[in-house]
Amino acid sequence: MNFKLNISQYTSEFKYNWKLAAPVMLGMLGHTFVSFIDNIMVGQLGTAELAAVSLGNSFMFIAMSIGIGFSTAITPLIAEADSSNNLQQARSTYKHGLFLCSTLGIVLFLGIFFSKPLMYLMKQPKEVVELAIPYLDLVAFSLIPLVTFQAIKQFSDGMSMTKYPMYATLIANIVNIVLNYILIFGKFGFPEMGIVGAAYGTLASRVIMVIYLWLTLRLKERSARIVKDIKIFVFDILMIKKIINLGSLSAMQMFFEVAIFTAAIWLSGLLGKNPQAANQIALNLASMTFMVAMGLSVASMIRVGNQKGLENYKELRRIAFSIFLLGTIFATFFAILFFIFHKSLPNIYVDLSDTVNYNDNIEVITIASKLLIAAAFFQLSDSIQVVVLGALRGLQDVKIPTILTFISYWVVGFPISYFLGTEEMYGSFGIWLGLLAGLTTASILLFIRFNYLTLKLIEKKHELT
Repeated sequence: MNFKLNISQYTSEFKYNWKLAAPVMLGMLGHTFVSFIDNIMVGQLGTAELAAVSLGNSFMFIAMSIGIGFSTAITPLIAEADSSNNLQQARSTYKHGLFLCSTLGIVLFLGIFFSKPLMYLMKQPKEVVELAIPYLDLVAFSLIPLVTFQAIKQFSDGMSMTKYPMYATLIANIVNIVLNYILIFGKFGFPEMGIVGAAYGTLASRVIMVIYLWLTLRLKERSARIVKDIKIFVFDILMIKKIINLGSLSAMQMFFEVAIFTAAIWLSGLLGKNPQAANQIALNLASMTFMVAMGLSVASMIRVGNQKGLENYKELRRIAFSIFLLGTIFATFFAILFFIFHKSLPNIYVDLSDTVNYNDNIEVITIASKLLIAAAFFQLSDSIQVVVLGALRGLQDVKIPTILTFISYWVVGFPISYFLGTEEMYGSFGIWLGLLAGLTTASILLFIRFNYLTLKLIEKKHELT
């Protein structure tokens, strides 16, 4: 009976946690679904085209990790301001966050645009590089609306209005699928553009996301009082510094994780176009389950941020643990799913009726199915590390977690990927063993940090009272 009572104090929060997290999950899945649709449609063109999208997106992953990571600084600040009913702080956070993210989007676009020659120096297959460059030009430009959207989304999440970014992403997905079909394959009189058509679809969908969410929040009473009538060019230097301090470290945390997955793409490229295409399939599938954990991470950030504003640290800890438990349940389910269907899931991405590329496609499926076994094992650690990281961001604790993520992915994970990922060792599977090691280390270290910090806050408040 005592066990039931202890468990119920966490499971009783599941309903509200789900209410907050589900729209974020669907919105995050929407982002990944854009890539999923691109991969499936482009995969019909051939393995070189699929590898080219993988290589182009590897640059995008790095830039997106910085942009999305930076924007997460907005959510805990808004959640804290919302729970303490501090309208002035909420308006200031929104305005400065939007300005900084839009500026960052432009910087990231320029960074990728001028880094394209690096592809030739990375020993990637030449045919893949030549296909990737025109694709990357357009997708890189879509970073500007994407990072701007992230700023508005993080504000909306911080206000616990998580369903509107989800709607924006769903609309964008519909646009992306339709434009992909028309432009990749040249339907309804349009020219057949191949993977460049996929890039146009992505760009258009991201512009629509920004417009929809910006207009929606201006029309909703709860958010309109904050987002309307803002003096754009009157800046508060202290708020800018606060967002930059939080955002830059959050960006580094996400960068360290995404960069090791990007390194996996590049290491796979050294093995050839088929291992690279297989890596892309496994990465895309793993990314979709990761977005569920990301949704819970945002819920964790919002709820911990709310309790921080109220200075109720015991309740903060209870709520955070309830989200950790929910994340673990989902991760276990996905791990079983990946393990059972590891051989059949990669078939979605390639055309086995294509006699010209049949041998390549079979090799891609064989490699990808092995990678999904590794992905099944790291579902738990991947989920725990990102949900706990969300809770730490809700506490506005970013310095120590940044160091912990660096150690996990680049001191532990990458050397293992590099050593085991050669043809002489385990190839692609060895690369993913390194990812598993990095994620597991991160989940353990970040949980220890959260546990220590919250107990310390409870003890400190107890001493004051």
